[in-house]
Amino acid sequence: MATDTLTVKKAKHAFDTLKSVKPPSMYQVVLLNDDYTPMEFVVEVLQEVFGLDLEKATRVMMQVHYEGKGVCGVYPRDVAETKAAHVMDKARQAHHPLMCRVELQ
Repeated sequence: MATDTLTVKKAKHAFDTLKSVKPPSMYQVVLLNDDYTPMEFVVEVLQEVFGLDLEKATRVMMQVHYEGKGVCGVYPRDVAETKAAHVMDKARQAHHPLMCRVELQ
């Protein structure tokens, strides 16, 4: 009987703990416009790094071009930072000044 009570208390504590766990904060990866990076390169990066299809990648690229920035995707912090770093690495390797930043959503 004492074991059953202990098990119920442990289960209740575990349930209460799960209820109090919040989902991680989400961060958006934002691509910034510049006057030098070719549009085709931006579309290619959006497809490779963020898995966007051609139509969506083109839409984001045009948003970056006309509005100065565009959201590439929304992820937990570590994933967002990794993707932003990947974008910056690809841009540097191709000798483009493309910039990317991570912002809390």
